[in-house]
Amino acid sequence: MSTPTSPADVKLPQRSNTVSSSFTRRTSLSDDEAIPDGDSNETTNLLLERLRAWKHMCGYLEDYFSATAKVQKSQSKDYEKILKTVNEPLKEAHHFSTSGGGVAGMFESIRCNTQGMVTMYLEGEKNLKTGVLPTLERLHKEIKNKSKELSSGASKGAKAVEKARNLTQKHIELLGQNAACFDAAAGSKIEPHNDPYLLKRGINHRLNNQVNEENNHRQDILAVQNSFQQFEAHVLQTVQGTMEQFHLHMNGQLERQRAMYADILGSAQRIPPDFEWMNFCVRNDAILVNPDSPPRSFSSITFPNMEHRSTQPLIEGSLERRSRALIKGYSTGYYVVTPAGYLHEFKDNDDFRRDPSPELSLYLPECVIGSIDGIKFNVKGKDVSSGKIGNAFHTNTELSFKAHTPNDAEKWWTVIKEATRGPVAAAPAVAPTLASPTATSAAPTSPAGIASPARSVSGQGLPPTYAEKEMEKTEAAQAAAAPPAAAPVAAAPAAAAPAAAAPAAANPTPGLSRTASSSSHFYTSPGGSAVEKS
Repeated sequence: MSTPTSPADVKLPQRSNTVSSSFTRRTSLSDDEAIPDGDSNETTNLLLERLRAWKHMCGYLEDYFSATAKVQKSQSKDYEKILKTVNEPLKEAHHFSTSGGGVAGMFESIRCNTQGMVTMYLEGEKNLKTGVLPTLERLHKEIKNKSKELSSGASKGAKAVEKARNLTQKHIELLGQNAACFDAAAGSKIEPHNDPYLLKRGINHRLNNQVNEENNHRQDILAVQNSFQQFEAHVLQTVQGTMEQFHLHMNGQLERQRAMYADILGSAQRIPPDFEWMNFCVRNDAILVNPDSPPRSFSSITFPNMEHRSTQPLIEGSLERRSRALIKGYSTGYYVVTPAGYLHEFKDNDDFRRDPSPELSLYLPECVIGSIDGIKFNVKGKDVSSGKIGNAFHTNTELSFKAHTPNDAEKWWTVIKEATRGPVAAAPAVAPTLASPTATSAAPTSPAGIASPARSVSGQGLPPTYAEKEMEKTEAAQAAAAPPAAAPVAAAPAAAAPAAAAPAAANPTPGLSRTASSSSHFYTSPGGSAVEKS
């Protein structure tokens, strides 16, 4: 296997050998002739064509570097567009540290390096236009001047050669004419200036001048040919120097750009992972949650009116209530009597698992409470827990409750009975009432008109009796037995007026009266509802 050879090892053909061989071949055919057939400008035209080739080569390089300079300028504008994307300050910049080494520093590095690329490409365009292209332009002018010199110098020599050849050709033709006349008319007189002998000597003279002109022209062309080697070497060396300068510039530009991108990368990689967060925490220490502070406790929280007397229950605890469907029996619930006069029922006493919305709410001043039967007592009223629209469809319902012990039942009954008089905060002091003799003999009452719970528990063992229809019948009977309305009651003493007013004050509801049996079982609340007495 043959070893590869470098371009330096390749031997170029020697110009002298090439020229001598071609020139010898050409002259061997024409040296014996007085007037060569070849064109004296042939070599000159070939060399001029070669110079044009070098000139076009130089023009191509100029176009290449000019286009590269335009691209450099275009890239500078493109990087200006890139710079505009990060030229404005960061939005919400106060969240980032302004010191170096953070996100703000990274973007500052991006801006500086991108601006450096803009400047670098502008400098690249300038260097190409001022450092590379002028060298090629000077070389282009040199090639043009070389062509002008060759064309002007060769044309002068070629013209002289052509002139000498024309003179020689005329005398050769004249010799031929006279030599032919001499052979045709032997012994005839020939003009002295047309003597073939003289013509031949004249041809020799002119042919010698022609050969001298041809040799001079040949020497000029040969000198030009010899100078072409050096000139082309100069052209190539100039082109190589220009390319080297271009390479150094472009390579340096790429190195600078690579260094700028490396700096951007380094500014991003040098940011510690917790740098921004730690600085953010320091700047906003008063706003962020302190991890060392204990969590809030519900028990330590206070709010306005949390201890107001209207928020404290009069009594609360668990009771059993008989379902309205008798087959279900009693179910346990959590009940509360509030100072506002409500009896609320809840599923449990948990305020956190769900919103404590009452399952049942009774406004006690509008309710009737029955007597205690051991651990049981009844309340009759309307459920108001559904709002205005729902309450419009509710009717009075008798609800049966059962406490855990008789003592608990007595406590519940007492508190509920007191609440039927109205809200605790607005309840006025109950003044003693004077009952009529009939009412006194029928059912003695305490000064407040309400029997004590102890007496109710011990004296009555029957469940309460609601006698609204019986009351209506009694009222109708009393109205029929009463004297005519027109007859004045004169027999009544004056002192009976206050006594007669007492029952009226105790029964503010129109059309509702009590018989001896029913009045001993119910009392009337200030709200106007009848309440069962013990």
